Amino acid sequence: MKNLPMDLLRSFVSVAQLNSITKAGELLGRSQPAITLQMQRLEELVDETLLVRNGKNMDLSEAGDRLYEYANQILSLNDLAVSEFSKSAVTGRIRLGIPSEFATVLLPKIVSRFAKAYPNVTLEVNCELSKNLLTKTGKASHDLILALQDDPNAKDSALVKTDPLVWVAGSDMTSQKVSVVPLIVASQGCIYRNRAIRMLDKSKQPWQIVYTNPDLTGIQYAIQEGLGVTVLAKSTVPDNLKILRPSPRFPELGDVGISLLFTGSHRKNEALQLLAEYLKTGLA
Repeated sequence: MKNLPMDLLRSFVSVAQLNSITKAGELLGRSQPAITLQMQRLEELVDETLLVRNGKNMDLSEAGDRLYEYANQILSLNDLAVSEFSKSAVTGRIRLGIPSEFATVLLPKIVSRFAKAYPNVTLEVNCELSKNLLTKTGKASHDLILALQDDPNAKDSALVKTDPLVWVAGSDMTSQKVSVVPLIVASQGCIYRNRAIRMLDKSKQPWQIVYTNPDLTGIQYAIQEGLGVTVLAKSTVPDNLKILRPSPRFPELGDVGISLLFTGSHRKNEALQLLAEYLKTGLA
């Protein structure tokens, strides 16, 4: 089994981000020939061409694009592990804003793990609709915001991942036995709500909002009681609910973007950077 050395991956990610071996060398404090040798060694290990010259720039090949994703995750996990064992030195206060539907996924796992690893960091979590988090007031009230994007742009540096939207129902599936799709949704402005209505209208499928609740827990209870169906990002679907396969009745919904945004001048805050890495790695 081959091992990919961490220093090679770190140099590779730097070259990919800067589109230059020379600039990567300057950033890492190494010479251009040294970085070139590292890239050659990495290409030998994976038996693929990872970088292609485009004028003065170095672009990623198709294989390079694939490795870049893995390299980022590997480096993040490495850096988190190293940081966790020096946790006593990390202090601070972080105001985190996340969409309520992600609270059931992030709070018990990622955020609670961060809080235990860095007990000297005070973490304040606020759950809101993305549209509220991204207002001027919302940004001023938080240091870090996890938000949904209706139309994600792959070139956006804040984009962490895309997640498919899915139809979700309770185990009894009684909602499929009526002609009009009964919708259980959050309040107006919710991306899931807007996407569900837009795609149902596009497929000429009759629908009716039967229950509105701003909190995922309330929506979950309504679904369990068989009142209707809802739309969620696939990664946030609770284990006790079922994902419905796309059909003429429940059309394809497309993807939603998940972005992580720093607000104000907080980027150099060590605790904030660590939490951002926890969130990125956990979501990935």
